Amino acid sequence: MMKEDFEEYSYKEFTCNTHTTGNLIKSKNVNIEGLTKISVEEEEQEGIKIVLKKDMYDNIKEIKFVCACGQSKSIVLDYNE
Repeated sequence: MMKEDFEEYSYKEFTCNTHTTGNLIKSKNVNIEGLTKISVEEEEQEGIKIVLKKDMYDNIKEIKFVCACGQSKSIVLDYNE
């Protein structure tokens, strides 16, 4: 259990080049952009989860605040400028 508390999971991040009308995405329309690490922290007293989305170099790309009521707010960070 202790290992899971400190482990960050990596996911492949991709974009789709075309708009799809159904549930099928063809592999020729998908670009893999890299790996994303996602970690979740939860504030027990306030009922708010903080989701950190990082790139493969541990730079934070997005901070999402998720309330227990279901509403969420996001801050997206762009390092390109």
